[in-house]
This record gives sequence, structure tokens and C-alpha cells, in this order.
Amino acid sequence: MEQKTLMVKGMSCGHCVSSIEESVGGLEGVSKVNVHLQSARVDVQYDIDKVTLDTIKEVIEEQGYDVEGIENATS
Repeated sequence: MEQKTLMVKGMSCGHCVSSIEESVGGLEGVSKVNVHLQSARVDVQYDIDKVTLDTIKEVIEEQGYDVEGIENATS
């Protein structure tokens, strides 16, 4: 399993959190998604054999948010 933290711009409310958690969490291979509204971060744990980080970024951007950077998660 791979863990990454994505810096996401444009999240402002609980609906934003739900939207991202549901869309990314619904991807095959994603086992965990935590959205941190105040710090504008999304922690994601996923199986690199089933889903790519680019696909995760695309799903977030399709929801209307901007992925501005990626870090290794520090769980």
C-alpha cells in the first residue's frame, strides 16, 4: 500500500469533504481517504497495482478542486 498526502485548493465546507471522500474512496484500490479541511490536505492510502496517483488527482480535479502538490504521508 502506498500513502500520499495531496495539497488541495478550493475546499471550503463539509460538502467538499464528502465529495472528495466519496469520489476518491469509490475508486478500486483506494483503501482509505481522509480530508483535512482546515489544512487543505487529503490523505490517501491506495494499492499502486490497482489505481494510479494520477487517477486519484484527476478524480479530485473533476470535482472542481486543484491538486497543488503531493507529499509522502506521515501517518
